[in-house]
Amino acid sequence: MRTSTGARVGQYAALLAYLVFLAFPFLWLLSTAFKPPTELASLHPTWIPQDPTLANFRQAFDEQPLLRAALNSLLAALASAVVAVVVATPTAYVMARHRTALARAATGWVVVSQAFPFVLLIIPLFLVLKNLRLIDSVPGLVLVYVVWALPFALWMLTGYVRAVPAELEEAAAVDGAGRLRTLVSVTVPLLAPGIVATALFAFVTAWNEFFFALVLLKTPEKQTLPVVLTHFIGAEGVADLGPLAAAAFLATLPSLVVFAIIQRRITGGVLAGAVKS
Repeated sequence: MRTSTGARVGQYAALLAYLVFLAFPFLWLLSTAFKPPTELASLHPTWIPQDPTLANFRQAFDEQPLLRAALNSLLAALASAVVAVVVATPTAYVMARHRTALARAATGWVVVSQAFPFVLLIIPLFLVLKNLRLIDSVPGLVLVYVVWALPFALWMLTGYVRAVPAELEEAAAVDGAGRLRTLVSVTVPLLAPGIVATALFAFVTAWNEFFFALVLLKTPEKQTLPVVLTHFIGAEGVADLGPLAAAAFLATLPSLVVFAIIQRRITGGVLAGAVKS
């Protein structure tokens, strides 16, 4: 009994330490965003601002077009999430229900493709977008985000589809429903938690992405929020710490809000994807 209790206490302690490790950067960012310049330059930093101020937020909006950049990021993230889910859902259904050699090869390719570094992909993607005349455009960036998110989205949704009992689809077929009708009316509603989880993954990935946006977008009016945040760092690498922290804090809020709204769906999707038929 004592060993079991000690092991449980150790597990809770490890979990608490992990949560503190995850929360520390965000809490320090929040504290920095409200500190005046005198506290930021202090040799004895404090957790809680002694004289909190909103000047950093006002200065951040005055120095950089944060709202326009946030709108660009939001459009790119939402579009890429929607397109990735629409493309991945029927494809994952085919891969899960038809376990042929081709489907297994496609699954293996999906897993292997996640190991490709950004630098390896940027040149061929740049050439493709150049031929399509989509360089320096938000639609071109969305196309890149969809290509990048699709492998993992397929891998996730394939597990969710396999968790749906095939007997339900067979019953729908007996009632005269075709393959497309069965997918739309029977399978997709049961996949809702997994689809929401996959869409959130695609959204957060696109919202936080920096490298592709930096390379593909050159017009200042089209740049996304992660790229604009780098403008707070001077040519000599000296950062305007207060406004940078304020802008970075605001940039994290959309992901947190989206996750807070659909956290129940996310939990259901993770549990459903963990069950294999």
